[in-house]
Amino acid sequence: MSSVALDVRLSDRVANARPSATGAVGEMARRLISQGRSVISLSEGELDFDTPAHIQHAAIKGIVEGQTRYTSVGGTPALKQAVITKFRQDNELDYAPEEVIAATGAKQILFNALLATVNAGDEAIVVAPFWVSYTEMVRIAGGEPIVVTPSERDDFKLTPEALAAHITPRTRWLMLNTPCNPSGAMYSRAELRALADVVRAHPRLLVLSDDIYEKIVFEGEFCSFAQAAPDMRDRTLTVNGVSKSYAMTGWRLGYAGGPNWLIKAMELLQSQSTSNPSSVSQVAAVAALNGPQGFLDDWRDRLRARRDMAMTILQPAAPMLTVSRPPAAFYLYVCCAGAIGCKTPKDDFIGSDADLARYLLEEGGVAVVPGAAFGLEPYIRLTFALSDERLKLACERIVAACAQLKRD
Repeated sequence: MSSVALDVRLSDRVANARPSATGAVGEMARRLISQGRSVISLSEGELDFDTPAHIQHAAIKGIVEGQTRYTSVGGTPALKQAVITKFRQDNELDYAPEEVIAATGAKQILFNALLATVNAGDEAIVVAPFWVSYTEMVRIAGGEPIVVTPSERDDFKLTPEALAAHITPRTRWLMLNTPCNPSGAMYSRAELRALADVVRAHPRLLVLSDDIYEKIVFEGEFCSFAQAAPDMRDRTLTVNGVSKSYAMTGWRLGYAGGPNWLIKAMELLQSQSTSNPSSVSQVAAVAALNGPQGFLDDWRDRLRARRDMAMTILQPAAPMLTVSRPPAAFYLYVCCAGAIGCKTPKDDFIGSDADLARYLLEEGGVAVVPGAAFGLEPYIRLTFALSDERLKLACERIVAACAQLKRD
């Protein structure tokens, strides 16, 4: 047998990357459940509703009719047309077929866009709190995430002054997520125009507009970045998908509209990695985008009621927890500054939001995600996209667990 040691070194881009925090919490919760523990997970971002029946039936029909083979890398003509129509009707954005792309989830869209445009030393401005994968994607692509943290007084929204202060000659992207995961913050048309005024002065700067929660708005009116600033259309990648709006997380289908040079580069990367997204998922996405949308009103009403119920139940946890009302998405981003410095009934010290999340999971039976994962502490993120009964019980468990914390 050879005595030569196997070289197991990883590439720098992988060695320096961190796993998804939301996935890690979900996995920990599943492990405890498998051990017989009663755990309610408020950690993962997906609706508990079923994919609407007309979308399911369209997919089944597609399978029966043999739509199960390779398609064009960037999506079928039918899906591209559905995306074009959606952007025109909902966002006042006109794209040609060569300016849209479909991929295996909006996550792949984001990743391919960064890989296609970011070189070593390039920077991407990311607004905290941010979706957990933004900064890691930038790092894997070879760039440097520049995290800007707005005040909660500004509803966690980037101001033009803060944006201007963080732009350098190396800045390549501004990454905007509105409505935001995890805070639910949503920029108004006027606020987006003010940001566009800053971007406009920096020709190298591109804007990634992540609109994945567009349809889940409770108060206010959604506006996409390029919709607010039409002259920025050719410097903006508008990203969306069917996962959140249509309860289709597992179908893995995202799409985007943007300048042809960027879409072409993203398609090249996709052709050498995953190739086309699932043909059956594309059929389902066409049905989602072209089909009836009335059910969304009912879903929003149910989610709004859950949000308000959760906030009401959590109020007695103050001052340990402070809950703000999000106007969109399906998360509560809860300040837990009041719990920092406390001790658990076992005398374990709560020194961070991660410590509190661990306590709530192990002792309260509720899985939440610590704010550190989103770039802003001390907070915890709770999803309210689960049944009324389980949400009520989870919030009651959180209140009970917080009541047992003690301060010396």
